[in-house]
Amino acid sequence: MSMLVGLLLQGLQMALVLALAPLLVGWVRKVKARLTRRRGASVLQPYRDIFRLLHKEAVLADNASWLFRVAPYLVFAAIWVAAALVPTYATSLAFSEAADLIVIVALLGSARFFLALAALDAGTSFGGIGASREMMIAALAEPAMIMLVFSLALVAGTTSLSAVAEHMLTGDVGLRVTLGLALIGLVIVAVAENGRIPVDNPATHLELTMVHEAMVLEYAGRHLAMIELAAAVKLVLYVSLLGTLFAPWGIAQFGAGPQALAIGIGAWVGKLAVAGLLLGLFETSIAKMRVFRVGEFLGAALLLGLLGTLLLFVSRNL
Repeated sequence: MSMLVGLLLQGLQMALVLALAPLLVGWVRKVKARLTRRRGASVLQPYRDIFRLLHKEAVLADNASWLFRVAPYLVFAAIWVAAALVPTYATSLAFSEAADLIVIVALLGSARFFLALAALDAGTSFGGIGASREMMIAALAEPAMIMLVFSLALVAGTTSLSAVAEHMLTGDVGLRVTLGLALIGLVIVAVAENGRIPVDNPATHLELTMVHEAMVLEYAGRHLAMIELAAAVKLVLYVSLLGTLFAPWGIAQFGAGPQALAIGIGAWVGKLAVAGLLLGLFETSIAKMRVFRVGEFLGAALLLGLLGTLLLFVSRNL
């Protein structure tokens, strides 16, 4: 019976991630529109866009192989599974034992790999530019992410997300410089991985600056809908990951009743709303940086992770 309840709660978590992902994207766009004195589209516009794309014909390039057709589904599946591993509103979900930070990094890397291959498969210059830039960002973002995971694992004694969240909720951690450095570094990685300003601008198609959009220019119809939905789920994943690691308040723990689960869902939705507001404020107040400066931006995240790890070793040996 407990296994059945766990599976139902896990299914609810996966459904909520999928349902709220377009809403978060619409909320960020609305915040940015209001801050620039525009009315903006409805927060439900991303749902309408995905629905419209699903009913359009999928146009394929003449020289595209089977990889180009299956890549959107592989990318979406990898990112959705990675999002399912993040304990958004409870730590006792069915996938909790597999909810490891290393696994999430591997799944996100796999999704990026398939998307870059599909961009190259189309054989267009834009696909090649986007894939090369995406790989350049990945070569810097993934080591930074691994180093940040390593520093967090040293604090909590594990890389399991549920265990890390429960460790943070105990209050024994206190205020640590390492956690502050890891938070800043993970925010930098999240901005880069989601193609947000200042690394990329998802609202433009400028040849000199676009990264993610250059890789998906050849997609249309249901294939583009899957890619857009995967990008929205990825944004929810990173926001949920930040909330689980650094603000786990409200998350229901093992054996919690319906009331605690309801509080956990409410707290998670509140964190998504606050994160969307902060992201809109950040993107409105900063300019897009040039591509060759992205290395310096992500290098700061890697340096913060390395510095946090060194501080832990030094403080333990004193």
